[in-house]
Amino acid sequence: MGKSKTTGSVSNRPIYSRISYLYQAATYLGTHPQQEGSNNTTQDSKRENESQDEHASSTTLTKRALSRRLLTDLRASSLKTQIRLSPAVKHTICKFCDSLLIEGETSSSTVENKSKGAKKPWADVLAIKCNTCGGVKRFPVQTARQKRRPVREVETRKQAERQNHGEDLVMGEN
Repeated sequence: MGKSKTTGSVSNRPIYSRISYLYQAATYLGTHPQQEGSNNTTQDSKRENESQDEHASSTTLTKRALSRRLLTDLRASSLKTQIRLSPAVKHTICKFCDSLLIEGETSSSTVENKSKGAKKPWADVLAIKCNTCGGVKRFPVQTARQKRRPVREVETRKQAERQNHGEDLVMGEN
């Protein structure tokens, strides 16, 4: 006899835990690039300040590179095990270079409307540009979706019948 399944079990729990850990670590490294230590304001020479600045910038680069590596591992493990990432996670990772997209630091976002003269307000698209590789991800801005064609046709017929029925009532009263 096999094991009975419990209602709250998740298959592949270790893989989900690994993906969650990788994302959290990459987010931490991406958002906290500089170390907060050695802020001596007493008689430091210019050379020491310059060397600290170079060290801080190299530390920032290595942390961002480590963050990218963690996100690459995250994507590889999710693809290998065929586990879907949530859209919220996907929106924060660049598809092209696997860097973490942080608004104002590693990415910039604009709202585009490429319809003729921007006449269609429902055609607004949020474009997030990665500052690392220059790749652009586009997401539709939330608007009401258009119903499918067969449903629209039924609704227009019903509206036309209501209008015709309303006109018949008005004509019958005269």
